[in-house]
Amino acid sequence: MSIELRNITKRFPGYTALDNISLKVATGELVALLGPSGCGKTTLLRIIAGLETADTGSIILENRDTTNLPARSKNVGFVFQHYALFRRLNVFDNVAFGLSVKPAAERPSKQEIADRVMHLLKLVQMDWAAKRYPSQLSGGQRQRIALARALAVNPKVLLLDEPFSALDAKVRLELRRWLRKLHDEIHVTSIFVTHDQEEALELADRIVVINKGKIEQEGTPQEVYDHPANSFVYNFLGNVNVFHGRVRNGKVVLGQRLPDEHRELNGHEVKTGQAFIRPHDIGISRIRNGNNHPGVIRDIRLTGSQITLELESAGFDRPIEAEISRESWRNLELTKGDEVFITLDKVRVFTGDFEI
Repeated sequence: MSIELRNITKRFPGYTALDNISLKVATGELVALLGPSGCGKTTLLRIIAGLETADTGSIILENRDTTNLPARSKNVGFVFQHYALFRRLNVFDNVAFGLSVKPAAERPSKQEIADRVMHLLKLVQMDWAAKRYPSQLSGGQRQRIALARALAVNPKVLLLDEPFSALDAKVRLELRRWLRKLHDEIHVTSIFVTHDQEEALELADRIVVINKGKIEQEGTPQEVYDHPANSFVYNFLGNVNVFHGRVRNGKVVLGQRLPDEHRELNGHEVKTGQAFIRPHDIGISRIRNGNNHPGVIRDIRLTGSQITLELESAGFDRPIEAEISRESWRNLELTKGDEVFITLDKVRVFTGDFEI
């Protein structure tokens, strides 16, 4: 089922949660709504589900206007952040709940419900726990049950509100890979909310970056990461160094701030702003050349397969963070206090939200 949002606006006392949002989601697509806390992404998800009402705008599901339909009439499955399982029902009955409360004319037979529930429990690899209660399960297991319950009513759209945020890092990683595999099997149109950039980059077919109730950028994970539309997207999506920067004669110059009123330097026009560079785009060498800067290693941190270096360099108003492989670290024999030479590649300079 395709989804189309047209000019959705939602206001609460004192602020605007969503400001004229328009978005299309293709049938079978897995889309991430990514943004900081309070940006409006969960409100948008709840409006699609019918749990909130927009002040203005339309919600079109498979060419049908569902703007004013109640949640029960939209055929949408919703997975809540904190599972929302019924504590006094066992796993089987939790998953069966949506089917068992359907009107008599629409309700499947008891055998059909049982077959559907067990099929879903096998799908989420939890069939062994059918008679257990939520309190007897781990957080990751409860989240799988919540997903099975959402799928039980055979929804055309699946909505997930930060489904892994309450889990520890290892379980979160395992479950998001499992969810991606599950989506590839069932192909239900899905939207999930997250503020975790890694989660969005790994899971989604397309990422929609939201800030202050507006869409900043949408595109594939590679598009939004490699070609951020503005400074907010660049800064929010992944680790980044931010420096004072300027562009002079088409060349980026980093370092000490040039006062805003100085638009010329030695007769040449200079544009000032913020310069962005990702840690993995910084090169480290023991050899000086004409394109690198001297610096001193102040800290070395192990971050999984990567080594993070914190560096100081004259003319920069804050430390520089670089990421190198373990192999490079060993080959260069780096320790705290060493002098190295820093190459800054792929620098982007923005004035406000506009690249210069």
